[in-house]
Amino acid sequence: MPGKLQDLVSASGSELSKESYALNWLGKSYARLLANEKPRTLLSEDKEHNAKPENKVSENLLIKGDNLEVLKHLVNAYSEQVKMIYIDPPYNTGSDGFVYQDDRKFTPQQLSQLAGIDRDEAKRILSFTQSKANSHSAWLTFMYPRLYIARELLKDDGVIFISIDDNEVAQLKMLCDEVFGEESFLFQVTNLCNPKGRSQDMFVANCHEYLIAYSKKSLPKGSLNIYKTQADIIKDYKLKDEASFYYRELELRNTHREFGKHNRKNLYYPFYVKDDSSVSLSKSVDADEIYPIWEDGFEGCWTWGEAKTEQDKHLLVARKVKGSWKIYRKDYAINKNGTLASKKVKSIWTDKSFFTEKGQAAFSELFDVKGKIFQSPKSVGLIEQLLLMGSKHNSIVLDFFAGSGTTAHAVMQLNAEDSGNRHCISVQIDEATNIKSEAYKAGYTSIFDITKARLEKAAVKIKEEKSDYEGNLGFKLFETKALPETYLNDIPTLSSDHPVLPFPSNNIDDMLTTWKVYDGIALTKYLLEVDLADYTAYQYDKVCYLMHKGFSSDALVAFLQKLDDTDNLFEVEKLVVNGVNFDSKYQREIAEAISQYKNKKDKHISVEFRY
Repeated sequence: MPGKLQDLVSASGSELSKESYALNWLGKSYARLLANEKPRTLLSEDKEHNAKPENKVSENLLIKGDNLEVLKHLVNAYSEQVKMIYIDPPYNTGSDGFVYQDDRKFTPQQLSQLAGIDRDEAKRILSFTQSKANSHSAWLTFMYPRLYIARELLKDDGVIFISIDDNEVAQLKMLCDEVFGEESFLFQVTNLCNPKGRSQDMFVANCHEYLIAYSKKSLPKGSLNIYKTQADIIKDYKLKDEASFYYRELELRNTHREFGKHNRKNLYYPFYVKDDSSVSLSKSVDADEIYPIWEDGFEGCWTWGEAKTEQDKHLLVARKVKGSWKIYRKDYAINKNGTLASKKVKSIWTDKSFFTEKGQAAFSELFDVKGKIFQSPKSVGLIEQLLLMGSKHNSIVLDFFAGSGTTAHAVMQLNAEDSGNRHCISVQIDEATNIKSEAYKAGYTSIFDITKARLEKAAVKIKEEKSDYEGNLGFKLFETKALPETYLNDIPTLSSDHPVLPFPSNNIDDMLTTWKVYDGIALTKYLLEVDLADYTAYQYDKVCYLMHKGFSSDALVAFLQKLDDTDNLFEVEKLVVNGVNFDSKYQREIAEAISQYKNKKDKHISVEFRY
């Protein structure tokens, strides 16, 4: 029988030896290609908006554009910088409008070569990507490259939270297992978002959706704990010591019977308790010997080892319960480092402040409208809970499906509440609103317009409610723009036989913005203008840009002199030249001068010509 099975499998073109557990779908090779493809747009700054006093010093960002393009732009400057990502992607319910749309113009031959697949498979994939499908395969092809790049942005202790419902939760879990690693799975929370249930559902009125979380790397136990609230403290910590610190008493015996002497022998040892309730590890004739034995005789174990007990024995107390000694430890409301005690969140969330109707009501109040100009925005309370779990006071937070702007609103709100300095990067595509919608009637022609208005209105409201708050409530504004039709991605060998197409001068600012992020410079950092013999160069830290026409030998001499000047901050180690505006003569002159010049600072300068 095994031989016949092998014959049948071989005849079908498969091999048993290559079978493995994996998530595969039509378009996976295409999705991988998209994840590694360079951006096809420029980043453009809204200088008028960003120059306003509330925005000029802000580290918050709102970026208009396809989030895949934006993520590709951000990956160099923000690699391993983001502490927390929250996204609320399309759920692919069939009624939420999701379809896979792709305007890339690969030929079957190009896709075959780039993705390493045969021509027939390339044809199938291109047909699929151009069909505006909303299948599971379409959704996975859409999500894979975005999650792949998002992982690169996360810090080692960074986490990503994703909202989803039953339509794609199974696919999302397997996709995240592949992108982040199964060992990086943190939790799947069920959130009661609609207690009334959806009456239009076929069989059960759905009341919930899910939150799935993954980390960049494995995290230690308790990493997502949140601080206990004042109400928690009042409820749970009713005892007070001589210094007036509140505490509670927790039984030292492990209350889970799956742990005991049979598998935790190192945690099975005796305490010695005297009549005055004093606790010791030292045997004494006038003390009772106490083991972690249950009332029915089961030999359990303690939660502390002997070394921990010896170190913190001052926290131990003994009490008689029904005639038998029990050992307890003092658990304080405020830890040694001055922080409040923390707790794990539970896997089912029923807090009313997390309900979608709360998010809708708060949004409508903020915009002062009765109609729904944005359908079912997440509540600020829900995102604040995630921020408490996944961010720190000075973290960068990213939401690349910004929608109504709840994440940025929650970041500003929490900063105002706990004096934090979190920064939020929000990304939203310029998706048009339906001309018959309440949003369009209210003057919002795109979802991005709503996102931007939400951030501005939230800032005003927070300042009104907390007038003494001095943190930043502004944001810088950028957008992606298509490359000019005349722009060449691949310049041929420069010669009179291959003239360079003219480069639009009004795109210099956009090129600078795009290139600085490519070189690892954050969008919020400003380039300094540097005078080189009446030629303007641009510098940030160790990178210098030569962008305009009109570069001269005098400018080159001035550049070399600045490299030598030990009294300035011109510590350039990388020179980037806009090759379109420099003819071959100056390109050679610059390259040769830099390679041959021995500057006094003993700096190695690399030269890169870009187009």
